[in-house]
Amino acid sequence: MSAKLLTGNGAAAWGARLAAVDYIPAFPITPQTEIIETLGAWIDHGKMDARMVTLESEHSMITAAGAAAATGVRVFTATSSQGLLYGMEMLYTVAGWRAPFVLVNVSRGLSAPITLEPDHNDILAARDSGFLQLHCATCQEVLDNTLLAYRLAEDKGVRLPVIVNMDGFYLSFTREPVALPDPETVGRFVGEYDAENIRFRASAPASQAVAVLGGSPYSYFRYETHLASQNALRVYEELGKQYSELFGRSYEPVEAYHCDDAEWVFVMMGCFATKAKAAVNQLREAGWKIGLVRPRLLRPFPGECFRRALIGKKGVAVIDQNISMGKGGVLYAELASELYGQSNMPAVLASFIGGLGGRDISSEEFFTIAATLREAVNENRTPPPRLLYTEKELREVRKLQAIAHVERQQLSAK
Repeated sequence: MSAKLLTGNGAAAWGARLAAVDYIPAFPITPQTEIIETLGAWIDHGKMDARMVTLESEHSMITAAGAAAATGVRVFTATSSQGLLYGMEMLYTVAGWRAPFVLVNVSRGLSAPITLEPDHNDILAARDSGFLQLHCATCQEVLDNTLLAYRLAEDKGVRLPVIVNMDGFYLSFTREPVALPDPETVGRFVGEYDAENIRFRASAPASQAVAVLGGSPYSYFRYETHLASQNALRVYEELGKQYSELFGRSYEPVEAYHCDDAEWVFVMMGCFATKAKAAVNQLREAGWKIGLVRPRLLRPFPGECFRRALIGKKGVAVIDQNISMGKGGVLYAELASELYGQSNMPAVLASFIGGLGGRDISSEEFFTIAATLREAVNENRTPPPRLLYTEKELREVRKLQAIAHVERQQLSAK
């Protein structure tokens, strides 16, 4: 096993290379492009035996990925932000085909206005499509979960495509030491793609199409997909143990950090959760019994894992890096539905929204969140949802808007 300084994009490319993928349909979009460039260079220089095809759009790219997986080859592709939305129709379609392949999404805030920095509205827009979702906090997790994703997607009890998600720029272009596992050991872990009855032979053409269905058979197929997604929770837990035995890095659906004795808990996902870890360490030095719970697996939703991690806690602060317009934080709402009516769950579940468009969440803000949570528990109340955005920032934006307005007037006068 060797180590390299890799970006998140580089780690994703290495994951695809080590998994020995056969086909890579691609379309470039910032900040995902480095993944495709890296794979393309390896193929050109004979370091990787795969076929790459550049399509005309993300819609075509995802169509090609699903079609190729349905012929029995191992497929990898990647996208980001608006690109994921452009291919949204085909996300539902190829998941309905039960075509197992891996798509890396590099999260970036959605237009309008345009931003190049991350939040999770793009990936959460795909949560009901049938794709499984793995969320990464480090470059090492990107590589490891890309390998885990192939075993998960191709498992006989699952057979669904998987999205491996990382945060744009903060992770995709950050270099971290990444342990590259031995290719032969990876080969034994990932194995060959057993397509079973999924195949294509030009000499013996066969249709895999399905007729238009009515409500009853349609419901059957949708329910079968739902059950397969639920199976993935058990499979991921088993694969995480196998991965730990081979490579020394353990993966569970939900990471619980300093939670055994914690009274207060942050809940976050993605690479900003590493900021929450640092805040937990600082708060513990100040005497707080506080921890962090971070889901790696978002679909299927690891409800039982959350309940085990949060049982007996006094209060939980969910910090969403997304916003569902007219509702609030998506992870908060999902966790609330999971904890409601369960015994010995936290009395206070508080909602905070931050990091939109890559806005930083400072250590001071984490301290404020913890203090707000403790005060709410002491007063036996749930605080209103809070957007982590200050009056000072608002004044600065309005000042810039005023300057721009004056400049436009001056240009018009000329």
